[in-house]
Amino acid sequence: MLTVQKSIKRLKELDVMAAEGAGYEGRVKKEASRLERERKHLQQNLAGIKDMSGLPDVLFVVDSNKEAIAVKEARRLGIPVVAVVDTNCDPDEVDHVIPGNDDALRAIRLFTTKVADAVIEGRALATEQDFVAEKIVTDETPTEENLEYAQFDPQQLDQLMSEGLSDEDLPSMSLPRKGPGSEASDAASTTPQTVE
Repeated sequence: MLTVQKSIKRLKELDVMAAEGAGYEGRVKKEASRLERERKHLQQNLAGIKDMSGLPDVLFVVDSNKEAIAVKEARRLGIPVVAVVDTNCDPDEVDHVIPGNDDALRAIRLFTTKVADAVIEGRALATEQDFVAEKIVTDETPTEENLEYAQFDPQQLDQLMSEGLSDEDLPSMSLPRKGPGSEASDAASTTPQTVE
């Protein structure tokens, strides 16, 4: 991740250089074109993660062989890896395996749309649960109607918690023994014996 962070930092520096005034002012034409080429290359590869504040929660990969460096780096950083694994990939390198064809364009489109939809649905569900939890907390605050339930005597509560049921209060019944010898003794006691 350090290499990626350095590349992102370099991309931001080049973006600032290109945005200032007339671009790469005061530089030789050859150097300016080299810097612009570097900026375009970094922009193409890192545009999606340029504004990411921290490490991702999970990494989704379509071809774990082709993206072997990303998978290894994610495993080193402790990021769970979800990957579409074909017959030519090693499933041991991936935390959550999705078996499927990682070569066909239609299959890749199907997997990515389903994963993206699941992420959107999960985020919506998480925000909904947060909203419901906040509502429950506000609903449980004591009002004048249920104030009698909210007030209690701490000494009385301690006394109730410390009291336990005595052995006399427990129901007394003997349960049949379970074990290897119990079946043989049960069979012997239920089988009528004849004497000859």
